[in-house]
Amino acid sequence: MVIDAAREFPSDSWQAHKALIVGNAMMDAFIEGNGSQESIIKARKIAQEYIGTKVDSPDVYKTKGEPIVFATGHCHIDTCWLWPFAETKRKVARSWSTQCDLMERYPEFRFTCSSAQQFKWLEEGYPYAFDRVKTWVKKGSFQPIGGSWVEHDTNLPSGESLVRQFLYGQRYFESRFGNRCTTFWLPDTFGYSSQIPQLCRLAGMTRFFTQKLSWNNINNFPHTTFNWVALDGSQVICHMPPSETYTAEAHFGDVKRSITQHKSMDQDNTSLLVFGKGDGGGGPTFEHIEKLRRQRGMSDTVGLLPRVTIGGSVDDFFATLEKKAVGGTKFVTWYGELYFELHRGTYTTQSNNKRNNRKGEFLLREVELLATLASLRSSSYKYPKKEIDNMWEPVLLCQFHDCLPGSAIRLCYDESDAFYAEVFRIGAKVRNEAMKALGFENKESGSDGKLVALNTLPWPRSEIVRMENPGASSSSSQYALVSGGTGVMKVEPLSSTQSASLYVKEIETGVFELRNDSLVLKVEKGVITSLFDVKAKREVIAKGGKANQFVIFDDKPLYWQAWDVEVYHLDSRKELTSTETKIAEQSPYRVSVVTQTKISDKSWAKTTISLSAETKDSMPMVEMDCEVEWQETMKFLKVEFPVDIRNTEASYESQFGITRRPTHYNTTWDMAKFEVCCHKWADLSESGYGVSILNDSKYGFATAGNLMRLSLIRASKAPDDTADIGHHRIRYAILPHSGPLDYRTVRAGYNFNHPLAIESACGPETLQDFQAVRLVDATPALVLDTVKRGQDDEDVSNDNLPRRKGKSVIVRIFDSMGGRSTGVLETDLKVQKVFKCNLLEDDLEELPIEGSGPRRVNIVLRAFEVATYRLQL
Repeated sequence: MVIDAAREFPSDSWQAHKALIVGNAMMDAFIEGNGSQESIIKARKIAQEYIGTKVDSPDVYKTKGEPIVFATGHCHIDTCWLWPFAETKRKVARSWSTQCDLMERYPEFRFTCSSAQQFKWLEEGYPYAFDRVKTWVKKGSFQPIGGSWVEHDTNLPSGESLVRQFLYGQRYFESRFGNRCTTFWLPDTFGYSSQIPQLCRLAGMTRFFTQKLSWNNINNFPHTTFNWVALDGSQVICHMPPSETYTAEAHFGDVKRSITQHKSMDQDNTSLLVFGKGDGGGGPTFEHIEKLRRQRGMSDTVGLLPRVTIGGSVDDFFATLEKKAVGGTKFVTWYGELYFELHRGTYTTQSNNKRNNRKGEFLLREVELLATLASLRSSSYKYPKKEIDNMWEPVLLCQFHDCLPGSAIRLCYDESDAFYAEVFRIGAKVRNEAMKALGFENKESGSDGKLVALNTLPWPRSEIVRMENPGASSSSSQYALVSGGTGVMKVEPLSSTQSASLYVKEIETGVFELRNDSLVLKVEKGVITSLFDVKAKREVIAKGGKANQFVIFDDKPLYWQAWDVEVYHLDSRKELTSTETKIAEQSPYRVSVVTQTKISDKSWAKTTISLSAETKDSMPMVEMDCEVEWQETMKFLKVEFPVDIRNTEASYESQFGITRRPTHYNTTWDMAKFEVCCHKWADLSESGYGVSILNDSKYGFATAGNLMRLSLIRASKAPDDTADIGHHRIRYAILPHSGPLDYRTVRAGYNFNHPLAIESACGPETLQDFQAVRLVDATPALVLDTVKRGQDDEDVSNDNLPRRKGKSVIVRIFDSMGGRSTGVLETDLKVQKVFKCNLLEDDLEELPIEGSGPRRVNIVLRAFEVATYRLQL
């Protein structure tokens, strides 16, 4: 410590000169005594001239003077990364046991850690160690934090997944330790969704801690402590430690940087210092704690070094900031997403893992809805809470910030593949049992029942669906018209005698025209050279442009292969050409061409470009179904859509909302967003017209000028040298639309990701079951996203938290477009009371119920609000 002071204090300060004098005296004493124990004691006594006399005791922190650096121990353990999930369980046991030992030795020591999943692993695998942790939690030394199931990614999970991270995390902490968390702790993840502040507030957390933006590779993030505001206006206070790490070694430089790198000094000069060995675990050591004692002693003795303290909690630190805000301190405000200018490749790496995540999220949505309806209809059907938990927990686990983004080793994905396979197995079983309870017959039982379709999305649909009928006598008999509202829908087989204005033909060699009532599509040399909107009377593709153009890039980042794609990769763009195009299908209800594209000697793509006949509620679109054999090294495959649209901003679906980003490089902040994250769609619109690009499992996107580009597959070689190698199936679509971006694209994104399912016949009462809870007279932008049973219902709850008598239904609705929305929540259920509640299903406000027949509740949502309602039966 003394030598650090001599080296790092200003050379013209008396503190630096004094440090040299004391340091030399210490070395002289040590050399003179030949390193004996007596010489060490003498040297330590000399050091007291500089660091004080109390450094061997926690009393060093009891001196007068206000500290400005608040240190807390932390052990960041990646739930998987360069080791599989199984190894993390052992890391947790070893690391946390070490921290309990340190607490016995150092009374002032405080240790902070997050991730309910890791606590559960310790509880199940090492009950003795878990009991030790609980003891120290009661004493206040071991401090659970974060409120989430894992330290998850916030770019890729759906909005409902983020809700469940908090719901499962907070309920675990409350059930085991008696308290919920008030600080969302996410030090190491790769960007921060714009709706995180709203979801935090709704989960009982008003504070947010991270530090990853200090890694930005283009712009320096300008704040240390600030208010972060979500799309709906919700706000949390955020702190990013100026030491710029969550694994500080607690040395002189860490404490010094806590002030010298502080970017919010005009408002407040305090900061957190998070110390301890991390990523692979370990946590603080006795050396860290001893160094902090000496630095506090040095601050009190010679000054200049910021005064550090230890012994409080992260919540204490944030509570002080909140008091300052109430007292008049005006912290700056940041609106919208916290875009991370690094690790942009994680939107694309490990495609199969991301596909499994999307598929699992949609399956869980449907399973919970069906199970809820079944539990309300049949007294013999028990809501499968345990099975649903056994689906959600592994899905949430795989959303850890190195798993879902694709930055872990092969062993992790072997494990996650097995987790997802089990999720899909349980989901199929639960779905079948719920469907049976709802009156559906088993298609595999040989029933002669009439077929119907099941629509579990909250709006009408009308689509032409391919039938599973391999013995069909004609191509047209493979299709059926499915139309209706939510729930059971009619299936009307189509015959070849029915007419449809749909065709495909080769208008000249190698040039194909596909047409329906709304779109005329020209495919030339495997790419779309024209897409004409008949009703809008305008061309969609930019003049001379080629849509559905595959392009490949060299992908050689500076440092982190699985994580990063650098802006210079755009300079290596190479167009891929089709080797063959031919008509694949020519029926009255669907037409398509298929094109082969050579990527390399070992890699190829086969793309089917399709148009379907139009139906009443459908939105005409061009669908692409692509198979890719991928055997590349450090390459990046994308597909481009140059559109005849002009706007300086593009819109991207994000969790419970829309994120708008620049289409230009005016500033370095704009240019940094050369690759961004989207969910089910991205859109470029101008006044009166626009184009949306839909996808079924892709998250990387870019819009530069009028060029829209969907990222498909990468080929990184570290830490997994087999990442993305193999066969892929990718679906995406071009959705032109008259008018600006609106609810139609939102609904199309859901529909595209959730194809209609054909089921066997059911009784008329089943139709009523599906309409038991519905939105009527509603602003079209409202989305009824989730229907589930209440966590605390006495027939559902499976933990030790207080239970509610009777049954309740949880309904989650959000505004998808960013405007004040109204509607009526209508139900045929025997509802006694309706409450607006938070994400943890605590009642906040009782709402008036109207109507003697169907029960009706008027609802009003602000722009991008996520609203949860509890219907008490």
